[in-house]
Amino acid sequence: MFLTNQDVVDLTEWRRELHRVPEVSREEAETARKVQAFLKANCADSIISGLGGHGVAGIFAGSEPGPTVMFRAELDALPIEEISNASHRSSVPGKAHLCGHDGHMAILAALARGLGRERPQRGRVILLFQPAEEDGSGAEAVVADPKFSEIQPDFVFALHNLPGMKLGKVALIEGPVSCASRGMRITLTGKTAHASMPETGLSPANAMARLLPALTALGSFGPMDETFAMVTVTHARLGEAAFGIAPAHGEIWATLRTMTDAGMDDLVARAEGLAKDAAREHGLALEITYDDIFRHCENAREAVEQLRRALDTEGVPHDRGDLPMRPSEDFGNLGAKAPAAMFFLGAGERHPSLHNPDYDFPDELIAIGSRVFMRTLRNLLG
Repeated sequence: MFLTNQDVVDLTEWRRELHRVPEVSREEAETARKVQAFLKANCADSIISGLGGHGVAGIFAGSEPGPTVMFRAELDALPIEEISNASHRSSVPGKAHLCGHDGHMAILAALARGLGRERPQRGRVILLFQPAEEDGSGAEAVVADPKFSEIQPDFVFALHNLPGMKLGKVALIEGPVSCASRGMRITLTGKTAHASMPETGLSPANAMARLLPALTALGSFGPMDETFAMVTVTHARLGEAAFGIAPAHGEIWATLRTMTDAGMDDLVARAEGLAKDAAREHGLALEITYDDIFRHCENAREAVEQLRRALDTEGVPHDRGDLPMRPSEDFGNLGAKAPAAMFFLGAGERHPSLHNPDYDFPDELIAIGSRVFMRTLRNLLG
């Protein structure tokens, strides 16, 4: 174990400090400042800030040429009110670290602590603290940033804690590991009328009544393979909150989810076809927009082999768990740039689920996660 007992105490307190002052996607300025201060205090060779927004990359270089190995954590919290009696609970109303990104940052901070004492023999280690994972925009913005060319990796690794799995156990597979998804917003526009004469207007009500079950029916709800597809209606609105007006405006929000990016292309085409048919049949104007777009995450064989080797060396139990999984992750954008792999680290079988208001990252995972990552980088870089 490369961390001392005092290191673990320090990292736990640093994690809890981040937890107290959460910042949501695209607002992570103070979190980024704390990360930069930690990297500087642990002697990073150089630090890149403002990467794809508030992103930060700490660079630790070896003395010999070699590959560039990147480890990624996320900066952002969630717009959810925390329910907790912990002394480190969120001090910001309506915002909280309920996905464990504070803990993921602490795991990379542990690597910085170790690398500050002993550099890799060769190559470079990049500790990437990525902004805006929760809204799906961060990884795409990071790789599009011209500064990313300075840290182009040969391997990329990440982890995510996972409640419902035994504490400290790992789930890892090759191939697709988490779904592609996107938020689809369908806007239908007609013409208002007096509620006593609805026939003189053009209401989206019937089109919406047709679309709501039809969109959901596009899902296959089968096994988690390349044919998997799901549509979840998350919000719908019709007209104004008034009794005297027949509506002219309607919106349906739905999350589309597939196992692969190719499957998403097909699902988008079918969902858009339903919306166009309904709008045309009822004489309505139609607008379709998309938000929160996530590519599917693909674990590369060569990257998975490196993680398995590290897990076995460190004696961390692992299997395929329940992978692949339905939730989405924007780590896929980094995987498009280099062989990449993400593993899932059990947070406890009875631990509150991710995004639950009473969730908190288990501090015991800081040592386990950082140990696996440190072994991975030492195997690759010495």
